[in-house]
Amino acid sequence: YAWFNWNNPVALQGWAIPSATDIAFALGILTLLGDRVPKGLKLFLLALAIIDDLGAIIIIALFYTSELSSVSLITAATMIALLVIMNIKGVINHTAYILVGIVLWTAVLKSGVHATLAGVILGLLIPLKNNKPSFHALEHSLHAPVNFIILPLFAFANTGIGFSNISAQDFYDNITLGIAFGLFIGKQTGVFLFSALAVWMGFGKLPYGVNWGALYGVSIISGIGFTMSLFIGSLAFEQARAGGIALSDERLGILLGSLLSGVIGYAVLRYFLNKPITSDGFE
Repeated sequence: YAWFNWNNPVALQGWAIPSATDIAFALGILTLLGDRVPKGLKLFLLALAIIDDLGAIIIIALFYTSELSSVSLITAATMIALLVIMNIKGVINHTAYILVGIVLWTAVLKSGVHATLAGVILGLLIPLKNNKPSFHALEHSLHAPVNFIILPLFAFANTGIGFSNISAQDFYDNITLGIAFGLFIGKQTGVFLFSALAVWMGFGKLPYGVNWGALYGVSIISGIGFTMSLFIGSLAFEQARAGGIALSDERLGILLGSLLSGVIGYAVLRYFLNKPITSDGFE
């Protein structure tokens, strides 16, 4: 993305748009392949997508925040300290965590740091202990409203591209090309090369039943950035558009890059998951 937009400081604000992986859509691609997908490959993709999204949220907190409010930051820090104490003491009251979480979210929102960070912090500090009642039931109860209400609303509100206003030139815009190639080429290159490097250096090994071709296929579908990329894009160009600066619609690049990653990643996985595996992971 930076290579395409290096000479445009306004467009360069969107450098982080191709950084995220959409968990739901990426796992959906694996679901289409049925029982042929090894469990280890699903776990690898899930771990990758979660860590990837956490990285994207940290990027939002560091690079896409407004002026900071010291009072709100102190309030947020107090709530975090309270959550830590509740966790250590083994407090398992749902209402208590929800109330503290609401105050934390409000404080982070007012502080100038993006409020998504509050959700991550709250999630990390909720106790999940096997020997005590935990929040697993609450987590499962949230699956339906999140999957069928919150995510569809988010997608509806953020992907409304007016195709009647799109011209052929929009497909060649540097922002569109930077995002599309960042998601499709940048993500698969980074994920596959660093994963392979970790295996070759002895820091890890291929999951059981997974060959290098399948790992490469998962690296490709990690370029489905959709929801988090849309979120970062809206933050990156918010001030520029508010100031009257005309920019290409970043959603077009996100859709193109995600579509390419999904379709080609599926084809690669479908091919390599039918191949036998040798001891070194090659066919």
